[in-house]
Amino acid sequence: MSDADPSSELLLERIIASLEDDKAEDIVQIDLRGRSDMADYMVICSGRSSRQVAAISEKLVDRLKLEFGRLSKIEGKETGDWVLIDTADVIVHVFRPEVREFYQLEKMWQPGAQHRQDMGQNLE
Repeated sequence: MSDADPSSELLLERIIASLEDDKAEDIVQIDLRGRSDMADYMVICSGRSSRQVAAISEKLVDRLKLEFGRLSKIEGKETGDWVLIDTADVIVHVFRPEVREFYQLEKMWQPGAQHRQDMGQNLE
């Protein structure tokens, strides 16, 4: 663990690696720089069950604490439907697939996502 605070890019890289190690599915990263003051990046992924969602989230928080000394806020771990992990620079959402589909956060945050979707419907 280094004394220097990790860059948001290094943190993002480690978060993605942790999610991949724990078999998170459909990992999406969204660059929020210049679009939101809450964080530099948002990561959205799915776990196959409530138990896996909770485990993915817990392991991520533990790894960030161990490797970077970074304390993260975590909400929703008890139910395992949607866990939010706030690392300050990167916001991570871990969903069960049905819950992710219901809220569709990617569509809200990806640049031009709604515009592309509308154009696709016009071409049909």
